[in-house]
Amino acid sequence: MVPPRLEKDSLGPREVPDSAYWGIQTLRARENFPVSGLRASRHLIRAYAFLKLASARANVELGGLDTERGGAIGTAAEEMAAGRFDGEIVIDVFQAGAGTSFHMNVNEVLANRALEILGKPRGDYATLSPNDHVNRGQSTNDTYPSAAQVGTLFALAQLKGAVGTLSESLRKKGEEFARLPKAGRTHLKDAMPVTLGAEFHAYATALTRILEGLPPVERALAEIPLGGSAVGSGVNSVPGFRGRAVAEYARATALPLVVARDPFETMQSRWPLGAASAWLRTLALELVRIANDLRLLSSGPATGFDEIRLPEIQPGSSIMPAKVNPSAAECLDMVAFHVLGADAATAYAVAAGQLEINVMMPLAAYEVLFSAEILANYLPVFARTCVDGITANRGRLEQYLVESAAIATVLTPRLGYLKVAELLHDAERSGRPVRELLVERGLLTAAEVESLLGEAALLKLTEPVP
Repeated sequence: MVPPRLEKDSLGPREVPDSAYWGIQTLRARENFPVSGLRASRHLIRAYAFLKLASARANVELGGLDTERGGAIGTAAEEMAAGRFDGEIVIDVFQAGAGTSFHMNVNEVLANRALEILGKPRGDYATLSPNDHVNRGQSTNDTYPSAAQVGTLFALAQLKGAVGTLSESLRKKGEEFARLPKAGRTHLKDAMPVTLGAEFHAYATALTRILEGLPPVERALAEIPLGGSAVGSGVNSVPGFRGRAVAEYARATALPLVVARDPFETMQSRWPLGAASAWLRTLALELVRIANDLRLLSSGPATGFDEIRLPEIQPGSSIMPAKVNPSAAECLDMVAFHVLGADAATAYAVAAGQLEINVMMPLAAYEVLFSAEILANYLPVFARTCVDGITANRGRLEQYLVESAAIATVLTPRLGYLKVAELLHDAERSGRPVRELLVERGLLTAAEVESLLGEAALLKLTEPVP
């Protein structure tokens, strides 16, 4: 068995497992914060790795690091960005304020891997230090928010594709159902007809419009505080580091990152994460609405709407044979509900900034990234397992359309509001169709009834008036 190595920080010496790339400060954080077992998002780890790569390159170029150390740190950072050290990032999501514990976990892993590259033993911080070399000219205060915002951009890029996939599935259903008129409903009561296709196309449009609201959020996230060091002034960094590091970061990530226009504002405020969370909340609200509509439209079959049939993806009951539930839509609701709760936590964290720093950054970053990831994971699955396989129950659509007295609204210009209302009440009391009463009372001829309330006329009613 390999004996532990001895490391020392400002609080004194501790033994660290020799197999670990992380070091003494990570050890203390693991002992201090055994809270949830939750770990940082892969997007955050990757964003931090690219940040350290960019910083090392900038420092070498500007004379802040020698080529040997800077090159080793850069190589280690590239390996981290590729996922090699995900298992070495062991800090709980709930940790010391501002993300110092997580940041030092990253610094220690990179330092010890860089030492290996240089042919030195892990823990030889006199040769290459997590603080003095990996962290040259940097602070948790500028690197954590920068990496959190870049990680969020990574996550949102994946989510955009997932939303697009779901929107396209809904749009295709809109086209498939475009010629299927049905009873509309407002206040969950009978209303003028629409088509099933129009309902589905509207769902797709809602998601498309939400995507159109994302670019301003992305621009806010791309303005980062890297180079601000402890409070925004850039203390202990070499001249030119801020601009060079951000440029290198943009090149490494292929993102349009820019230097903060006000370096002190981007240290104080985490509103870009709040804006990302708000956008996720808006998306989640629409997803809840769509999922619940699908659940309602497919309810029954004997005691509900039963206008559409969702794919049967698994048995729905441990006791009732043949019962199948809208499981995919239920899962989407739960995912979206979590996003809504995460937004509330993020809002509190964003509001908790004080003076030159927001120490609640780890919570805000985790909630935003986790929300984006679970949505990105599930929306394509929902499109495939639910939306793509939806079928229309044409018989039920026709039944409700014919039975709905609300279509008599089109008679108002001809007969007047009060007479039509009286006619509808009589039809409801007697249980007789409106069409029969119109002809029986001599209000319209059979031909006129067909021209106003026949299938062709009803389908035309579903088209928007220009």
